[in-house]
Amino acid sequence: MKNLPNVISVIRIIGTIALMFIEALTAWFYAVYIFCGISDVVDGWIARKTKNTSELGSRLDSAADLLLYSVMLVKVFPKLWEVLPAGIWITVAVLVLLRLISYSLAAVKFKRFASLHTYMNKATGAAAFAIPFFLLLPYTVELCIMGCIIAGIATVEELLMHICAKEYNENRKTILLVK
Repeated sequence: MKNLPNVISVIRIIGTIALMFIEALTAWFYAVYIFCGISDVVDGWIARKTKNTSELGSRLDSAADLLLYSVMLVKVFPKLWEVLPAGIWITVAVLVLLRLISYSLAAVKFKRFASLHTYMNKATGAAAFAIPFFLLLPYTVELCIMGCIIAGIATVEELLMHICAKEYNENRKTILLVK
């Protein structure tokens, strides 16, 4: 039971790799994609409930997330490119730049990679995960704009948290609560 969260993360990595070989936006794609999303939630939940959180588990989870986002770039990005206006892509570019600034600041300040698991970052992850499903709906653009708003709030919050923090606190969930 101790290694179960890590095993689930590894299975998610395998599922994500499988997505590369499945035609995008098909029933099989969505089935494997949903499995990967559920496993992302379950591994962390099991780790916390069984008190088996670890640095390795955190890194595996982050690696699995990064891999899933990479697969989405390859498989889903071309479909999004066809339907989303330039303003959304400019916003995404600005948000990516701000994320890189935030991560760089944290790396210099705390001497480590520091990506916070804030409530807003979790909401951003949920919105990003939902993007392939947005393509099934007639209001894809509006939903992606909402996703950008959520991601923007999360990005600014994390950047401000890194700027204001005297030491790294991976358990801080929002800038609104002061301990």
